Amino acid sequence: MADVIASHGVQHHQLADDTQLRLAMAADNTAGCLSILAACTADVKLWYMQNGLQLNPDKSEELIVGTTARLHAVTSAVSSVAVAGVELPVAEEMKVLGVVLDRRLTFPIQVTMVARSCYYHAQAIRHVRHLLSTVSDTGAQPDTDEAGLL
Repeated sequence: MADVIASHGVQHHQLADDTQLRLAMAADNTAGCLSILAACTADVKLWYMQNGLQLNPDKSEELIVGTTARLHAVTSAVSSVAVAGVELPVAEEMKVLGVVLDRRLTFPIQVTMVARSCYYHAQAIRHVRHLLSTVSDTGAQPDTDEAGLL
């Protein structure tokens, strides 16, 4: 499959059953780049079928990343992208390996998610803190079973 993608001049990254395609676009050549991406994904779908696999384009997501000015120029003309013959809307953000990417790579949603996770774990520690401070303050050893496990 990597050869099929590379034959279109599209960069890609594969991890387990996920494949991410990346294509640099100039604002004045958006239509040409999107047609390359459409042809690439159609060929990937064909490769999948020839090898007894199935590509589900409905599970695909598209994200156009750029500066505010370039995004305005591109997204005013592009509201959807053809993936394996299916028109899919362009997303505002996308989760990649647990990191939420937004269109301008400013990460506000990611920062909020990390802060929320930190708060949750701090509260969890708060609930058991009294147990930890009692053991360390008295110098006592915690109770163990015969094997020496808690």
